[in-house]
Amino acid sequence: MRYLVIIEQSDTGYAAFSPDLDGCVATGTSIEEVEATMRDAVAFHIDGLKESGAEVPRPKAYVTYVEVAA
Repeated sequence: MRYLVIIEQSDTGYAAFSPDLDGCVATGTSIEEVEATMRDAVAFHIDGLKESGAEVPRPKAYVTYVEVAA
């Protein structure tokens, strides 16, 4: 499955989360690092859901941009 991941810059690097996977987060010092860490976190999160017998949520989130005068 393909999950949306939001990456934000922080004071110490980058943080990431997925709106479809509550509590699934990762951090890194670069965008590349946080992407790789988040990929591992998503896989680990889904494995944990399966092991506990919980339903794996289907991806629902999507992204779009809007343009406004600033």
